[in-house]
Amino acid sequence: MTAIKHALQRDIFTPNDERLLSIVNVCKAGKKKKNCFLCATVTTERPVQVKVVKVKKSDKGDFYKRQIAWTLRDLAVVDAKDAIKENPEFDLHFEKIYKWVASSTAEKNAFISCIWKLNQRYLRKKIDFVNVSSQLLEESVPSGENQSVTGGDEEAVDEYQELNAREEQDIEIMMEGCEYAISNAEAFAERLSRELQVLDGANIQSIMASEKQVNILMKLLDDALKEVDQIELKLSSYEEMLQSVKEQMDQISESNHLIHLSNTNNVKLLSEIEFLVNHLDLAKGHIKALQEGDLASSRGIEACTNAADALLQCMNVALRPGHDMLLAVKQQQQRFSDLREHFARRLASHLNNVFVQQGHDQSSTLAQHSVELTLPNHHPFHRDLLRYAKLMEWLKSTDYGKYEGLTKNYMDYLSRLYEREIKDFFEVAKIKMTGTTKESKKFATLPRKESAVKQETESLHGSSGKLTGSTSSLNKLSVQSSGNRRSQSSSLLDMGNMSASDLDVADRTKFDKDHFGFLQIFEQVLSELEPLCLAEQDFISKFFKLQQHQSIPGTMTEAEDLDGGTSSRQHNSGTPLPVSSEKDMIRQMMIKIFRCIEPELNNLIALGDKIDSFNSLYMLVKMSHHVWTAQNVDPASFLSTTLGNVLVTVKRNFDKCISNQIRQMEEVKISKKSKVGILPFVAEFEEFAGLAESIFKNAERRGDLDKAYTKLIRGVFVNVEKVANESQKTPRDVVMMENFHHIFATLSRLKISCLEAEKKEAKQKYTDHLQSYVIYSLGQPLEKLNHFFEGVEARVAQGIREEEVSYQLAFNKQELRKVIKEYPGKEVKKGLDNLYKKVDKHLCEEENLLQVVWHSMQDEFIRQYKHFEGLIARCYPGSGVTMEFTIQDILDYCSSIAQSH
Repeated sequence: MTAIKHALQRDIFTPNDERLLSIVNVCKAGKKKKNCFLCATVTTERPVQVKVVKVKKSDKGDFYKRQIAWTLRDLAVVDAKDAIKENPEFDLHFEKIYKWVASSTAEKNAFISCIWKLNQRYLRKKIDFVNVSSQLLEESVPSGENQSVTGGDEEAVDEYQELNAREEQDIEIMMEGCEYAISNAEAFAERLSRELQVLDGANIQSIMASEKQVNILMKLLDDALKEVDQIELKLSSYEEMLQSVKEQMDQISESNHLIHLSNTNNVKLLSEIEFLVNHLDLAKGHIKALQEGDLASSRGIEACTNAADALLQCMNVALRPGHDMLLAVKQQQQRFSDLREHFARRLASHLNNVFVQQGHDQSSTLAQHSVELTLPNHHPFHRDLLRYAKLMEWLKSTDYGKYEGLTKNYMDYLSRLYEREIKDFFEVAKIKMTGTTKESKKFATLPRKESAVKQETESLHGSSGKLTGSTSSLNKLSVQSSGNRRSQSSSLLDMGNMSASDLDVADRTKFDKDHFGFLQIFEQVLSELEPLCLAEQDFISKFFKLQQHQSIPGTMTEAEDLDGGTSSRQHNSGTPLPVSSEKDMIRQMMIKIFRCIEPELNNLIALGDKIDSFNSLYMLVKMSHHVWTAQNVDPASFLSTTLGNVLVTVKRNFDKCISNQIRQMEEVKISKKSKVGILPFVAEFEEFAGLAESIFKNAERRGDLDKAYTKLIRGVFVNVEKVANESQKTPRDVVMMENFHHIFATLSRLKISCLEAEKKEAKQKYTDHLQSYVIYSLGQPLEKLNHFFEGVEARVAQGIREEEVSYQLAFNKQELRKVIKEYPGKEVKKGLDNLYKKVDKHLCEEENLLQVVWHSMQDEFIRQYKHFEGLIARCYPGSGVTMEFTIQDILDYCSSIAQSH
């Protein structure tokens, strides 16, 4: 055990400036026998620290390692298990109980005795030694193998101590004096032994010589011990006296602590009271304003607004924990709730009265707008109500139920008011529209009796002066004359980019009165509705504190119809709507308030379409422009959505107009007794294209017009060919030639980019049928000559050589001369003259193609003449047979005939 103790001291404790005082070989109770050592150590430096260290042998070698250490101050109980019988088990109670089994009872007792002595010397801490023999707990015990400390010693004396530096130096000097110390250790030991004996003898002689001094020293020591005993008695008495003083000082310290704690609590209590008073106190002026403030005057509204904000701040104070349990706080909060309820009722009642009064006041101003195409201005009403905007925001955050009730009441009152205004406004627009149409129709339609006109007017306006919307009366107003429309296209302006007010006087005189009047009224209607809707939407956003624009992208939630009994969204305890729902709520409110705008606009559009289906062109361009403008501002706004829906209706009317024109093409019937000329639907297409190009110039919906052009031109091509095949009076080629020439001229003049292919096709059809008509017509003046040479060409085609054709009986020279004699110059001129007259009968004057066709016939006749001369030269060589007229004669004949006619 001594060797292990020395090894542990050297390897583990000396490097840490510690000294090993006691050691015991132990293992844990109840487990496999894994031995370790418990060591009692003290530090070599002051203040001295006493520790119990567990040391364990390493698994990888024979060295020991430090595993865990406890300070003796943490030791609470030492349990030796049995104070009488020998028992190697013992427990040490640190932060938890450690159960050990020592290798022997002697080692256990020595270790416990060392722990008791260290506690008495360094700690004087109350450690409970349970089941420990009283012999082990004495101050002084006999020295032994494990005895480490005594009551009077300064520190324990080990059986082994290291050499200090001086001792090492002396040994080195001594070994240097004896060079053979290392080579001959026995001689060196004998020398040391002899010198030690000499020293011992000298010491004995010195002691025997100083026995008297020793006796004197012993006497002095006895006197000193007596003085020490007296000093200890005095110290004990002083300690007893100071013990009572200590108790009194402890009481004074405790009293001071309580006083300090009381002062601290008072300061905190004062802080809490000041917090509650400062934040939960509402001025009397604010209370009076909330209870009795005048909500009709600007000063009263401002006072109520400030009081409401102050009340809201008091109610929204973040109370600290425990405040809500104070009776005064509960009473103050109840008082605030009562004030809030009372003022919310006053505010809601007052605003409801303002809404009702606005309906009455605004109704009184409707009479002055009944004859003018203008809508009443709501700006003064909005200006007055916006004074309550902050109060509405307060109501929204404090009592959402009343806020929602006000919202519904506002929609109910204003929807009825706007419905009256808008319906009267549209009635005036319809009356002016039909009146304008009637004035223009006096110049465009056939004369009618005054009684019929008066009866028609009464059927349109009724006894009360309002439009009845009768379909039969509207049908009477429909313009039938295509010639009238054709005259309009030459004077149309770019109405898609120019309002009616931008037209100067000269242009207005040129512009067709019917369409100008309708367009002016339609533009006026839209110009009045747009600012009305935008102003109301802006007012709703400001007054009801709803955000129009959503800063964070999000999905719009579908809200329920505000017209029903439920709100747009169910809320818990009146929670305000999020931003996306507020934006949707504005749209729903606008739908409820202006629910009559879309039906009235659709009715006005239907009336315009009844008056003239071409009005759909104007309406499509104007509506597209207004929708585009509204969508640039806010694509999801009420105005953008409503105008978009109306635009769908206008687009349907436009498509229906195109379909009706195609159907009318298919239903065209031509007269069997008169020549065809330019077909009506060809002229109507020219009119439609000219009108559309002037209207759709730089318009947003150009693509719709291009699609309509494609449908119409296909219908025109198909039905021109259909009518040409059915024509009996006019040859088919003439019908095709004239109409396709007219189509080509129209497309060339208008320069419609999407119809370039159709323009080329029309030109090709015109050229083909002109050539066909010329060839067919020229076969008649020289009919026998044509038949003769056709027979010659047939023989050549059958394989007969050209120079041998003259030997054929039916085609010999005599037969040729006979046929040629039948067509002298006089007869040719007569035949050409008859041909000119016949062509003149076939062609119509509108297209003015007579000279073009006559010139083509002249060229074709000359070509045939040259062809006949070539056949004579090849088939009848040397016969001397020639025509009785020359090419110059043909030119003179044609020129003379054309001039004579």
